[in-house]
Order: sequence, then C-alpha cells, then structure tokens
Amino acid sequence: MGYVAVKGGQNAIEASIARIAYERLKHGVVLYPEHIRAGLRGLVDQVMSEASLYSEAVAALAIKQAEGSPEEAVFVMRAFRSTLPRIHYSFTIDSESMRAERRISATFKDIPGGQILGASYDYTHRLIDRELAGETDESAEAWLRQWFAAGSSGADATDRIGRLPKVIDYLREEGLMKSIEPDDRDPRDITKEALSFPTVRSQRLQILTRGQTGAVTALGYASLRGYTPTLHPTVAELRVGRLPVVVPNPFGDESDEDDGYYIGEIKVTEVESVVPASKAKGYGESELEFDIGYGICFGQNETKAIAMSLLDQCLENPIPGSATHDPEFVLYHIDSVEATGFISHLKLPHYVTFQSELDSVRRSRGPMRQRSLSDQGLGDGGSY
Repeated sequence: MGYVAVKGGQNAIEASIARIAYERLKHGVVLYPEHIRAGLRGLVDQVMSEASLYSEAVAALAIKQAEGSPEEAVFVMRAFRSTLPRIHYSFTIDSESMRAERRISATFKDIPGGQILGASYDYTHRLIDRELAGETDESAEAWLRQWFAAGSSGADATDRIGRLPKVIDYLREEGLMKSIEPDDRDPRDITKEALSFPTVRSQRLQILTRGQTGAVTALGYASLRGYTPTLHPTVAELRVGRLPVVVPNPFGDESDEDDGYYIGEIKVTEVESVVPASKAKGYGESELEFDIGYGICFGQNETKAIAMSLLDQCLENPIPGSATHDPEFVLYHIDSVEATGFISHLKLPHYVTFQSELDSVRRSRGPMRQRSLSDQGLGDGGSY
C-alpha cells in the first residue's frame, strides 16, 4: 500500500490532540459519565451492542471521550474489550427466562401474559418538550416520589411477571411453522477467528448484533422495500427485559448449571419475526408456511433488533442477485469499526499512490494534446 507516514509533525499532532481537549472543555462544563449513563440510555445501549461489551459504565466513559460520536465510542470500547481476559464462558441463556419489561406482538392481539407496553417512544407525540430545558435534579426526585407513591404498575412489573411463553410456539402447535431441533454446537466466534465463507448462523448472528445500527436498519429497510422476493414479515414477538447470566463453578461440576454462579443480569431486546415462505411439497406442488427471523442485541434497541431478524431470515435463505440475501455483501458492510475505519483511512497521506495516478493521467493526456495540436496545423514549433 502506498501510505506515507508524516514526518516531523509530532508537534502538530500534539497540538491537534490538545485542541480536542479544548473543544470538549471550552464551555467550562464537565460532563460526568454517570449523567450520560442516566440520561442517554439509548446511546449507551447502542454503543454496548456495537462494541459487543456489556458495561454501561465503560460505554458512558467512551461516549464522554468521543464527545457523543457513536462510531468513535464503539472504536475505543472495542479496543478496551480486546485487552480483557476471558475468564469464564457462561451457560447458554434461555431467553424464556427473561424478566420482561416490555412485550408486544403484532401477530396476535391476545397472548398469555398479555401485551406489556413498557417504556417506548412509540406512543408519544414526537414534539419538542420545552419543559425538559428547566428540569433539575430536585424536580426529578420529586417526580420519582410521586411515581412510587402512586404505586405505578411500571415500577415493579418485572417482579410480578413470571416465565412467559413464546408467541411463536402457537404457530408451531398449529403446524404452520416447522419445529427446529436445538443446535448445541459451540458457536463460531468471529472475534477469535477470521470470517470465511460459507458462514454458519452463529457467525451471522454475532456480526448482525455487533453491526452498526444504521447499517443494519438500512439493509433491513431495503429488504422490506422490495429488494428481495421475500413476502411481508410480521413481528411475532418483541421483548425487552433482563436475562440471568450463570457461569460454571470452577471448583465443581462445570457441566451442572445448578452448581454454577449467578453473576448478574443483562438487558436485551429480542425479536422473533415470521415471514410467509413457499415450501416445495414435491410433484411440482408447494404450500405456504412461516419462516422465522431472529434478532437480539444489548439494551433497548428495537429497530435494530427487528431489522436484524429480517436480515437473519434473508441470510438463512440466500438468493443469487439479491443484495440482502447475500451473506458476503451484508456481513462485510455492516460493521461499524470496519466501515468507518476504511472510509476514514482516506484522510491518511496517499502521496505516493496519488503521484503515480497523477503521472498516469498526464501520460494519457499527452498524446491527446499532441493530436489536437496536429489537427490545428501546429507542430512542435507552432505558436498559439
């Protein structure tokens, strides 16, 4: 590659770094990570998902360091993640054990356990709330006192909700969706081995859940708009809640989950989408049944999880000529760090490569210029 290091620019680089600090501090106000964690929940969740590291504290610090830039925050958080030792691998988490804070279905109105709206902007007016400009810590504490005094159902809903059945099971019971045997093979970890094709589903799901939120959403949107022959999908169930994480007991039977250590919970968004699909029966006949697409990501990021479920279904059914059904196209272009890194590298010095291109352009234009002069009757000694 024809990249050239800039020499003699150390002072300029140090001045540039100092300018970053100035831009962050020039208003004389310090943004505390706990304020980011408390007030920018959506951004914290997005950065944790794309960085594939569940730590609200680290995500908040990365956002502060990046001055709110998600791509920069994800970059530094992944760099930090790469320094961490892998002490344990948790047991497989059954998502039916989720303590759901939000649970909706677009396929059935009445579902066991009921639809739980939870916290969502879906039911709000998208208008600027000017009262937020005058909010104080004291007013927030007063609001919380009223909330708990009123005994709001949202305050303790997760303590009362038990194990909820999956909506998708109703379709399987009717024979409208095929049953799938659990795949107990160890997942392929794309952070430990280079991606190669063909891929397995564990690789695809990992890349999708780490994918840049906007990119995953855009490709999911493309699949909906008709850049795929897939019929219109429907969200069978969307859940937002907390899942328990249990690791094996290193001093006991590491295969016994009951003997394991509970180390905490992670908040996730999980989506199961259903897509009508034509399946061959034989003898030239076919019938419709439902296919499934799955999406899950850290925190509450519903749009990304839905788009992920659409792309999962697309990639499970590759179709030549369809971009959203092409694993290589989708998986290589949704990673935040890979994409922004390669785009940003265009800012680096390319002096050697550009000079080579410049020489090629000049040489190619030289004969054309000589022919033009000859056509005008002007030779080497002509004047014009």
